[in-house]
Amino acid sequence: MARVTVEDCVEKIPNRFELVLYASQRARNISRGEALTIDRDNDKNPVVALREIADEKIDLATIKNDIIRTLTRAPEPEPVEEEVADLIPAEKNIFGLQDVSIEEEQAKPTNSFENINQIMHELDRRRMASENKEE
Repeated sequence: MARVTVEDCVEKIPNRFELVLYASQRARNISRGEALTIDRDNDKNPVVALREIADEKIDLATIKNDIIRTLTRAPEPEPVEEEVADLIPAEKNIFGLQDVSIEEEQAKPTNSFENINQIMHELDRRRMASENKEE
């Protein structure tokens, strides 16, 4: 095939938008160093990708998995509200995340509900104070 046209590729992938996704992903993969399945013939990566699709030389399922992997993002961690962060003292172990010695555990048993109630009470107090300032 001397020249590749979109019509040659549309026979293999009927949706033109999907064709663009597949061809661009394959061109990126070629740029990253993946092996070519056809001769380059001085063509650029997008043209080579289209020629590979037209000649059915590449596995479209693999390209689809690459598209999904590149479009999938890890969720960003939720930001901690400042007023909640201010309420939790770093030296207390209300969530069980810090190392506590046996002596500290036995010295004063803590009830996590009491700590949560204290935090909720302080949040309510701050909310009421900010509402009073707005009025």
